Amino acid sequence: MEDLKEILLIGFYPMAQIQPFVNEMQSQYKIIIRYLQEFTALGTAGGLFHFRDQIRCGNPDAFFVLNGDVCADFPLAELYQFHKEQPTKCNNTALVTIIATEATRQQSLNYGCIVVNKDTMEVTHYVEKPSSYVSSLINCGIYVFSLEIFQTLEEMFNRKQQKIYSNMNGNGPTVNGNSPPGNDRDVGYIQLEQEILQPLSGSGRVFAMPVTSWWSQLKTAGAAIYANRHYLQLYRRKHPERLAKPSGGGGDGCTIIPDVHINSTASVHHTAVVSSQKLPMP
Repeated sequence: MEDLKEILLIGFYPMAQIQPFVNEMQSQYKIIIRYLQEFTALGTAGGLFHFRDQIRCGNPDAFFVLNGDVCADFPLAELYQFHKEQPTKCNNTALVTIIATEATRQQSLNYGCIVVNKDTMEVTHYVEKPSSYVSSLINCGIYVFSLEIFQTLEEMFNRKQQKIYSNMNGNGPTVNGNSPPGNDRDVGYIQLEQEILQPLSGSGRVFAMPVTSWWSQLKTAGAAIYANRHYLQLYRRKHPERLAKPSGGGGDGCTIIPDVHINSTASVHHTAVVSSQKLPMP
């Protein structure tokens, strides 16, 4: 996206584990990339609220949120345009638009399920990993938010603070100063799906944009292989220069069966057969 100015990675992993990757990607893609380390796990919405000043810096029109375990041909430009064009009941901008896709009835139980008004694509009902069938339209973990969402996050943060401390019977916080007795989560922990999206459903300010392009979660090694195959196919369509040529290009005379990407630092033996496909054993 031409208008994308900055990428922020939010997590609680140590800076030393993430920074080498950030440096490499920033050099490769020529865009500002920063890692913001949480002092403890805060949940997706909690992390957004904690780093709200960093996200709002520069007064962006909106910001994207992508879960770290999803892979897709991300239609971010289309998502942003869709988000801007949505009418709302209260004549305000949409707070959030979710990318959604169809799943089977059984698969849907493992995801956030979305019910929409098919005329407006407003989200009228949302349930995270329901125990019974709700909808085959599922949340892909890819969003665009308007900056006004921070008011909603602040309201939720304040409600949780009041509830937690009112239940402590005047005993004060625990030794670490963060959590009430029996809860090891910080008081700033906020779940995006259950505590923000679900209550906002039906407000006229949450929308879903269905897509039919490929999408996958990275939960298993098998899912990584599936996603890798699709990314190689995506390279073939949009960045063919990133793929090794079938006739040994970049592979030191080895046999290459498309689609294959060979890192410039890799050394491949001339007798090797390199492929993204399953090959029969000799």
